[in-house]
Amino acid sequence: MTNLERWHEVVAGKDPDLLDPLLADDCVFHSPIVHTPQEGKALTKLYLAAAMQVLTVEGFAYTKEIVDGNQMVLEFSVENEGVMINGVDIISFNNAGQIVEFKVMVRPLKAVNFLHAQMKAMLESMTAAS
Repeated sequence: MTNLERWHEVVAGKDPDLLDPLLADDCVFHSPIVHTPQEGKALTKLYLAAAMQVLTVEGFAYTKEIVDGNQMVLEFSVENEGVMINGVDIISFNNAGQIVEFKVMVRPLKAVNFLHAQMKAMLESMTAAS
C-alpha cells in the first residue's frame, strides 16, 4: 500500500488510532492557525484528530493530488456551516513510510477564521476528555 493510499484510509476511517503507525515519533505539524510548529507524535496526532472531526464532514474531498517520492501535496475543499474552505495538506514521509512533517495551508480568510474557532473548540473538548 502506498503512502497516499494509507493516508486516504486514515481520512476515510476518521479513526485517530490509525495515525499511530503512520506518524514518526519526531514528526512536526504546521497549523494554518498556530504560529509555532507542534512537535512530536502526540501533538501531531491531537491536531490531526481534531482536524478530521472539523474538516472531514460530508462533502470533504481531495481535488488534486501531487505525489513525488516521499512528498505529497493534496488540495482539498469542503463546505462547513456555509463556509467554503479550500486548502492543501503538504505531507513528508521518511523512508520507513512514516509522516515526519505535516503542513496545512487554508484559504480564504473567512475559512481561516472559521477553522480557528472550530479547531479551538475541538482541541479544548478533546484535551478536557483525556
